Amino acid sequence: MLNLIRQVAPDFTAEAVLPDNTIINNFKLSNFKGKYVILLFYPLDFTFVCPTEILAFNEKLDELRSRDTELIGISVDSVYTHLAWKKTPINEGGIGNVGFTLVSDLKKEIATNYGVLIDGEIALRALFLIDKEGIVRHCVINDTPFGRSVNEAIRMIDALRHYDKYGKLCPADWQEGKESMVGSTDGVIDYLSKYAAQNK
Repeated sequence: MLNLIRQVAPDFTAEAVLPDNTIINNFKLSNFKGKYVILLFYPLDFTFVCPTEILAFNEKLDELRSRDTELIGISVDSVYTHLAWKKTPINEGGIGNVGFTLVSDLKKEIATNYGVLIDGEIALRALFLIDKEGIVRHCVINDTPFGRSVNEAIRMIDALRHYDKYGKLCPADWQEGKESMVGSTDGVIDYLSKYAAQNK
C-alpha cells in the first residue's frame, strides 16, 4: 500500500463520462488544480455497496461544490458501462443521472498508481482528498464490503479548508464552527483544559 499523504497526487488522463453523459478521452486530474478534489475509487458498476455510495455522495454534491470541491468517481469499468449504469433507473439497479464525472480505469493504471488495486482486478473503496496545490492531504481505504461516510468526507474538507485559511489545528471530531487549536504546547493545554472529558 502506497503512502501518498503529503505527496503530489498522481496525475492521469483518461476516458470519462461527464455529468451531462458526454464521453471524453482526455479527462485530466491536473485540470482541477486550484480546487479541492475528492477521488472516489470504487470496485465495480452494477454491484451492491457501490451504488449506495455513489448515490449518497451525489445527494451531497451541492454541499461539496459549495466548498469548492470537485468529486470524481473512478472504477475499472469502461465508459460505456458507466454510461449504461447512469442510464439504468435506480429501481432497476442503476444510479440514474448522477451529477459528477465517472472515470474509466480500464487498464487499471490509476488504481495501481494510487496503491489501491487488489488482486490485479478491482480497486478498494478508497477516498483521496487533494488540496488546491494538488497534494494528497487525507485518504481512507475500506475493504469492499464496507461503505464510506459522506459526512466524514465533508468534515475532512471543512477541516482542510479551516487549516488552509487560519493555520489552526482541528482536534478529534472537530466540526465546522467548533474551536480549533494553536499548534503549540500552550495551545493543546488551553484546548484540553476546556474540552477534555475528565475536566468536565
